[in-house]
Amino acid sequence: MVGFEDVRAASRRLEGVVHRTPVITSRTLDQRIGVRAGLKAESLQRAGSFKFRGAYNKLASLASGERERGVLAFSSGNHAQAVALAASLLGARATIVMPADAPAIKLAATRGYGAEVVTYDRYAEDREQIGLEIAGQRGLTLVRPFDDPEIIAGQGTAALELIEDWGELDVLLAPVSGGGLAAGCAVAAKALCPGTRVIGVEPEAGDDYRRSLAAEHRIAIDVPRTIADALQATTPGELTFTINRALLDDIVTVSDADLVAAMRFGFERLKLVLEPGGAAGLAALMANTIAFEGTTRVGVILSGGNVDPERFNELLAGERR
Repeated sequence: MVGFEDVRAASRRLEGVVHRTPVITSRTLDQRIGVRAGLKAESLQRAGSFKFRGAYNKLASLASGERERGVLAFSSGNHAQAVALAASLLGARATIVMPADAPAIKLAATRGYGAEVVTYDRYAEDREQIGLEIAGQRGLTLVRPFDDPEIIAGQGTAALELIEDWGELDVLLAPVSGGGLAAGCAVAAKALCPGTRVIGVEPEAGDDYRRSLAAEHRIAIDVPRTIADALQATTPGELTFTINRALLDDIVTVSDADLVAAMRFGFERLKLVLEPGGAAGLAALMANTIAFEGTTRVGVILSGGNVDPERFNELLAGERR
């Protein structure tokens, strides 16, 4: 398990390395939803998402010999970039297994940080199997995208900062894919504000976490067909599921249309560029999927902003048609 002391240790390790991203507020949004919302803009984090928190915490925790041999990660893009950047800062070689259809901006950034990229077909091949084979052949340390204590603790620092900077919360919303962000944030929020309701948000087409929590065991689904490429996990992580089963209060889902509407609001009213998965928490707020009786303060993790300009324009233009 991961405890609050692990999140605190990660915060100390990340101090001066990660950006302490701002908490954005909007009177227009507050009037629309009927509560005060504080939006933690991890889209402005280094490498463009919250993933840098966990990746750097993990790599900084490795023995020097492990870093010297190199690390390997598999990711649709945000974890890839985060590991590549963390490796470059810590003097490690990084090999990243990425889907061939990952957004071009994520592929380019990962290579730009100096990582070797190995591509695969996300609908026909198993990225974990590919990664394990390469790591075994080369003697690389595997840096998992979510199912790792140091990764989870690092991600939890986003909620820690949100609460330190904006105050106690009644509700905290976090996107859910493999579950590392939700798990880390739940650990931090429940320690600092025990009464906080922590709610995960996932795409309607990729509701493996909602199904798994309802069934009380991990369920696997096909790769979901959703615009939220960062939220296309097919089953909860083993460790993250254990934590989230204990600490998450609810899971809600949002449609692709909800995600685009939130991206548009983020751009037009908040002046933020959000990728579809990064807008999930905001989408849940705007789609009125959550009952807020007795709630006055809601925190939201805006988890990432890595989206191609062409794809961003295409999605927003499609909403107008």
